[in-house]
Amino acid sequence: MSTAPIILFVYNRPDHTLRTLKALENNNLASESALFIYADAAKNKQSKAAVEQVREIISRNWKFKTVTLILRESNCGLAANVIDGVTKIVKQYGQVIVLEDDLVTSPFALEYFNDALELYRHQDQVMQISGYGYPVKDIETLPETFFFRVANSWGWATWDRAWNHFNSDINTLTDDFTAEQIHQFSIEGKENFWKQVKEFKAGKINSWAIRWYASVFKNDGLVLYPRNSLTQNIGNDGSGTHTAAETTYQVVLANKKITQFPQEIQEHAQAYQSIKYFYAHRKGSLLQRGIRFAKKKLNELKK
Repeated sequence: MSTAPIILFVYNRPDHTLRTLKALENNNLASESALFIYADAAKNKQSKAAVEQVREIISRNWKFKTVTLILRESNCGLAANVIDGVTKIVKQYGQVIVLEDDLVTSPFALEYFNDALELYRHQDQVMQISGYGYPVKDIETLPETFFFRVANSWGWATWDRAWNHFNSDINTLTDDFTAEQIHQFSIEGKENFWKQVKEFKAGKINSWAIRWYASVFKNDGLVLYPRNSLTQNIGNDGSGTHTAAETTYQVVLANKKITQFPQEIQEHAQAYQSIKYFYAHRKGSLLQRGIRFAKKKLNELKK
């Protein structure tokens, strides 16, 4: 089995990028994996110094099979960078593992991604492998891996056969969604996925991820999830493009190899209910919500 190439998207967070690369380099299959690093260019003068620091870090002698740097000459923005990079690499190699500069991986992440990519290679309904696992209540009652409908952007993998369904046009993608489809797309109204669609249409956000999830959903696709997360988002300190400071999604990384995968290609009912409960209760009390809102506004003032 040949290992899937890895794409890492970086921009202007040197500390996060360094932590991401050190953790990835510590993976069991790192030395057998080709790494492509897409480094976006500075959007303004204020970002230039940090962008240069990131480019120095990614130019170091990292211990992967090969390291290819794609240094953007002008600022693309995250969405355009991801869409372009994934499209090119997955077309060339047939499969790809995708990370961003704020994701720390378990040492067993690359094994998990590669094993799952091989196992479900010809299962058209399986459209993504998620590295992130939700911190749900009573997590130990779930199987080691399971299928769920939502496409997750915090460390993932896919094949060209699945990415071919990606539709960047939000209107043609979602204008024919029925009320029931919207209800199910939003996990019975427990998560704001449809709100993100409306915000994209209004020009308030520019998310590749909501369009990818909508593409998966529209094709009745499923996503494989681990019970114990293989990725941790360290960008929830408020430094990211689309993140506010919070600990809601904090997880404990898997400390052993994932060995069990579902044979039946269907959404796991218990996992669905557990994640729905998590979505419904993740915001906490009014006080907790107020604290997070204040941190978000403070972070916005700093940028």
